[in-house]
Amino acid sequence: MQQLVIGISIGSIYALIAPGYALVYSLLDFSNWAHGEVCMLGAYCCFMAVKVAELPFWLSCVLGVGGAVAVSLFNERFAYRRIRSNGSPNMFLMIAAMGLSTTYQNLANVIWGGKFKQMPKLFSVSSINVGGAFIGTTDLLCLALALIVLALLLYIIRKTQFGLHVRAVACAGRTAALLGVKIDRVIARVFMLAGALAGLAGILYGMKYNVYPTMGNVGLKAFVASVIGGLGSVPGAIVGAILLGLIETIASGYISSGLRDLISFSLLILILLVRPSGLMGVDVQDKA
Repeated sequence: MQQLVIGISIGSIYALIAPGYALVYSLLDFSNWAHGEVCMLGAYCCFMAVKVAELPFWLSCVLGVGGAVAVSLFNERFAYRRIRSNGSPNMFLMIAAMGLSTTYQNLANVIWGGKFKQMPKLFSVSSINVGGAFIGTTDLLCLALALIVLALLLYIIRKTQFGLHVRAVACAGRTAALLGVKIDRVIARVFMLAGALAGLAGILYGMKYNVYPTMGNVGLKAFVASVIGGLGSVPGAIVGAILLGLIETIASGYISSGLRDLISFSLLILILLVRPSGLMGVDVQDKA
């Protein structure tokens, strides 16, 4: 029970990042490797607001999420959109994303240094005993916020006009454009939504652990989760993230923490060999 609680808590952070990969892949058919660095920069924006500007923590969180949204929108507007407008292959988008990822990591290292930064503690280091499992208050906060935000995300994708436009563009972009859907606007809003989720994930990850320039590598785990669940499927990305968090935690607790990543990536290879579309893989008509 203890391992399950910890696994779901970690998986909930992955689950905030993974839908960003799924949504972008649904629309543009490429993996946004700079998404993890958006998460990292959102965490640093929150840290600077609360530690340097000495703003209230809730306002710092809002600024952190806003900073992540701004970075994500910048990536789309000044990098990816220019490449798309030139009619370049999707491989160029992936190369640009890799360049942005490396640039942001090194920029963070230059500005803030390589030392770990600690977010302020909202709660005293305490835990709640639930059925013999001790749940940390920070874990509870991460889990509760993630569940609320992910439920809101699924509602937006399935029940709103914006979600309908996203699914239409994912299914048939040219047809959607002929029917009046503004493709560039939909893509920009998807990047903003993905950036907001990544920023929140970065703040929660920084509260649970620390803030540091390479913390964006957690995005790689979220990408693995998205592939396991079914790249292009938002519900699949969420399920894959929770599953990956559970597997990592159980592997660390019962086998060896040193083998955690090996087991995770071995699962990825197995999924790709047995079911390349992922656990909840969908056809192109059902993306997002």
